[in-house]
Amino acid sequence: MNKKLIDKTKKILDTSEYTVFFTGAGMSTASGIPDFRSPGTGLWERNDPYTVASLTAFQNTPEIFFSWIKSLYTQSKDAKPNSAHRTITELESIGKIQSVITQNIDGLHQKAGSKKVIELHGSVLTATCPFCQRTVSGEKVLEELLENDLLPICQVCDRIIKPDVILYEEQLPQQAWHQAEMEMQKASAVFIAGSSLETYPANALPRTALSHGAKLVIITLSQTILDRYADVVIHEDVTSVLPQLIDHRAF
Repeated sequence: MNKKLIDKTKKILDTSEYTVFFTGAGMSTASGIPDFRSPGTGLWERNDPYTVASLTAFQNTPEIFFSWIKSLYTQSKDAKPNSAHRTITELESIGKIQSVITQNIDGLHQKAGSKKVIELHGSVLTATCPFCQRTVSGEKVLEELLENDLLPICQVCDRIIKPDVILYEEQLPQQAWHQAEMEMQKASAVFIAGSSLETYPANALPRTALSHGAKLVIITLSQTILDRYADVVIHEDVTSVLPQLIDHRAF
């Protein structure tokens, strides 16, 4: 790995007054959670997202939707934070990172100990009845789904409960989006970690930071639409790069 790029990345991190990490599916692949677009292994290689992961699928064919999410949960339920998650937590704890904006729904940033995490696409850790708005444990809902293979039903209004993940055809949660925009406006440096920046509108957020002169570091395996605007681009796995940003601790 290019030591000059690592040193330049460390300098940006050390001199930034307000650093925001923007993370995607590549953060969690080392934890055993498949991403969506990688050739041959991505989830959308095997399923049409509008058939299995859209609001229409949840409302009209809930059996198909829950069959898909059950399969995804089976692959990810025992996942643990990896060295990239732990590095971000460590950097946050020593004041080098002010917030994490994530496209992931797996909750691994929180499990690693990160305190300020903005979830753009919701979370599998909770579930809500679309009718009475009663919120319950998403993990409990999915564990019961694995056990009895029955659709989760709200105990109050007898309707199907929806995991709090943002599906195709749904808008991003307004509060999370507003918080993310505010963080990008304050950022003096933005680190893209494990995101291909292909998902709109989330991929528009880093441009907010760029528009007022923030530094941009991109650490991800694939090329992105913002590579040409970045101060540093490292096309490597985040689990091999991020731990190098902390000299005093081995992961």
